[in-house]
Amino acid sequence: MSCLLHIETSTDVCSVAISSNGECLFEKVDDKGPNHAVKLGVFVDEALAHIDELGMALDAVAVSCGPGSYTGLRIGVSMAKGICYGRNIDLISVPTTELLCVPVLLGHEELEDNALLCPMLDARRMEVYAAVYDRALRTVRPIQADIVDADTYRELLDKQPVYFFGNGAGKCMETINHPNAHFIDNIVPLAKWMQPIAEKRHALGMKEDVAYFVPFYLKDFVAKMPKKLI
Repeated sequence: MSCLLHIETSTDVCSVAISSNGECLFEKVDDKGPNHAVKLGVFVDEALAHIDELGMALDAVAVSCGPGSYTGLRIGVSMAKGICYGRNIDLISVPTTELLCVPVLLGHEELEDNALLCPMLDARRMEVYAAVYDRALRTVRPIQADIVDADTYRELLDKQPVYFFGNGAGKCMETINHPNAHFIDNIVPLAKWMQPIAEKRHALGMKEDVAYFVPFYLKDFVAKMPKKLI
């Protein structure tokens, strides 16, 4: 029986959760942020106290690894590393784009069998950071920076339905005008949604090197973009 602590700080929302064998045992969320520097330590202390009250041993810490806010990810990863060092436990990373897909897959049974999922993180103007997955969370297209216009996703949309969501999707609704384009509101990266991905990675032994792990900062991704995209 595994017990995981989940930390999610990739956007303005700060959240912490505990899971064990597919069940969420604890959750704290602050969506008034960004308040990560103030709230995260308090939430983690409460989560660890809850684990102690249950008489459980913490097996690993899962943390969102981006893409996302530099400040938010830095605070979340620093906290996760500190716990892993102090307790000599594993560190598991969960891509923000993958975790955004979890509430869509769990809460939208109407998704077509061949539907694709496109989580979007907001950047400036009409830019987003997006990936494309199938319903089994297999990567169809890896994370990249997109300048969104009517043709950005046309090749995919001409073949099958694509669902767009995340904090970058709202501004794209009028631009991506295609009968196969669907938009889902209010999908936020939360620690509790990390559970199925993190537990699978833990079971497979997919852990990070605590000393050298670095999250996927948006600022670093921008630095690597072709000049014509900046």
